[in-house]
Amino acid sequence: MQRPKLFVSGAAHIDRRGRIDGVYVPGASNPGSLQEEAGGGALNAARNAVRHGVDVTLMSLRGGDLAGLAVADVLAERGIEDVSAIFLDRTTPSYTALLDPNGELIAGLADMTLYELGFARQMRRRKIRDAVAAADAVFCEANMPEDALVRLAGMAAGRPIFAIAISPAKARRLEPILSSLSCLFMNRREARALSGAEAVTEAIEALRNRGLTRGVITAGGEETILFDDTGIFGITPPPPGTIADVTGAGDALAGVASAALMRGIDFHEAVRRGMAAAMLTIASPNVVADYEDEAFDTALARVGTPRRSAEMAGNR
Repeated sequence: MQRPKLFVSGAAHIDRRGRIDGVYVPGASNPGSLQEEAGGGALNAARNAVRHGVDVTLMSLRGGDLAGLAVADVLAERGIEDVSAIFLDRTTPSYTALLDPNGELIAGLADMTLYELGFARQMRRRKIRDAVAAADAVFCEANMPEDALVRLAGMAAGRPIFAIAISPAKARRLEPILSSLSCLFMNRREARALSGAEAVTEAIEALRNRGLTRGVITAGGEETILFDDTGIFGITPPPPGTIADVTGAGDALAGVASAALMRGIDFHEAVRRGMAAAMLTIASPNVVADYEDEAFDTALARVGTPRRSAEMAGNR
């Protein structure tokens, strides 16, 4: 059976994660360790999608430096077609996260000026238009500026579009294309920033009023909310096991769920699969987990089935 083709556009850069050994002390030197690897929302999601039965073409921007070569190596290793633009006089973007001993984020620094400058112009390239035309679906994220997202949505020409909100500060970039999205993956803070509403049900109503027909809202270890035209549903994650690092969990959920949807799997089951991949990612020290099919099946068996949440008790 031929694998579906996904065009992915967004961040593919270097992730640096510093983990504090003990209690974090603001304004002071904190002992810990630093890990560096290729990451970024688009690249992480793409690698997860490839692992779950989808062929990927990825478009990003990077510099002509060693960090850019590291990203290129990862793309080649995973069999991802690379149509990215390389700027020899620029440095590759990076994201540096400071984590507590439990892997939770204390603060993050995003050095992504190149994405702000180059994405919209690159969308005019014939090679990119051809890659989108050859794809069965499109995946994007809010590290891209608004004008590039709008141009990409137009190029998609009715193909399914999946998206990650990335951060509360960048989520609103997706507002002009909400009605074009097949599914938006976001956390509670991003949903609030994009919708302007505090409570989850009010946020979903506001997003629906702006044209979003399907979405997934996560909240760490709390209930994951999913909604479509049939209603609002919740999945309670199983108790966490080992938490090595939370980085990349949301990208794993989005990448695996999108791949499942492309393969014709029901929305609720697709989200369950994404949650299983996120569980395995959290337990891994790497931003993209490496696991066998048996481990994935075991994780999936631990993820509950969606329950209808008509009123969302407590209006969280």
